Amino acid sequence: MNSERSAWKGIGIFLGIIAVLFVVIIGLSLVVGKKEYLGGEKIALVRVEGVITESRSILEQLDKYARNSTVKAIVLRVDSPGGGVAPSQEIHRAIANIRAKGRQKIVVSMGSLAASGGYYISCPADKIIANPGTITGSIGVIMEFPNVQQLFKKIGLQTVVIKSGKYKDIGSPTRPMTKEEGQLLQNVITDVYDQFVEAIVQGRGMDEEQVRKMADGRIFSGKQAMEMGFVDELGGLDDALEAAADLSGIKERPLDVIEQEEEFTLKDFMSGIAQNIIPRNLTNNSISLQYIWK
Repeated sequence: MNSERSAWKGIGIFLGIIAVLFVVIIGLSLVVGKKEYLGGEKIALVRVEGVITESRSILEQLDKYARNSTVKAIVLRVDSPGGGVAPSQEIHRAIANIRAKGRQKIVVSMGSLAASGGYYISCPADKIIANPGTITGSIGVIMEFPNVQQLFKKIGLQTVVIKSGKYKDIGSPTRPMTKEEGQLLQNVITDVYDQFVEAIVQGRGMDEEQVRKMADGRIFSGKQAMEMGFVDELGGLDDALEAAADLSGIKERPLDVIEQEEEFTLKDFMSGIAQNIIPRNLTNNSISLQYIWK
C-alpha cells in the first residue's frame, strides 16, 4: 500500500515537473516572439533588394515598426534597380506617411544600386545616404513592347484579333504600332513621369526645374547625386544607422538594431536564376509601366 502511494506520488511529482517545464517553454517562446517589443530604444532595418515587383512584404514591415513604440527610427537599405510603378508608389506612400506622423525618423542607405524606382521609394525619407560609387538616378518611366511580327511571318504563323475598341490591342507584338497609339502611350508615360518628378520635389524640397533638368533617365554616382542635391551624405549602412540614431535622439551605444528574417525558398532561388539569364521583358507576365533602370 505504501509502495503504491509512493508510486503515485512519484508520478504526481513527475507530471508537475513536466507542467512547469511546459509553462516555462511557452513563456520563453512568447518572449522570443515579442523580443522586438522588449528593451530600450531600437532602430529597425528594412531591406529592399532586387527588382520591385510587389510591395506587400515591405509594407508589412514598415507598418509593424511604425506601430512599435520602442522603434525610434527606421533605416531602409535600398539595393534595387527599381521595378513596377504601382508597388514603388505604395512603398513611397508608406514612407511618406511615417515621416509625416513624425513618430519615427526614416533614413535611406543606398547600396550598390538605388536607381529609378529605387530612388523613387527613397526620396520621401528624412535623410538619404549613399556610397560614393552607388549607382542612382535613372529618373524616368519606361514601357517595352517586343515585336515578333517578322518571326511569325517566317514560320507561317498568323493571329486573328477581334476587339471591342480600336485601342484594345495596343502594343500587340504581332503588328507595328501606329503613330496615334505611340502618342497615346507617350501621354501616359509623361503623366507618370510627372508624378515621379513631383514626388522628388515634395520629398526632397528641390526646385522642379532643377529636378527636370537631370530627370532624363541618366544615372549618377552617389557622389554626383550628393552634389546635385538628390542625396544628403556619403557613407555606408553603419553611417546610416548612426544618422538615424542621431536624428531620433538615441544615445545608447551599441545600437539595438532589429531586422525581420526572411525565409529563402526554392521558388526564390529559381526566380533569381530566371531574372539573371532571361531578359526582363520576356519574364514579365504582362506589359506594365516601370520605374526601372534597364
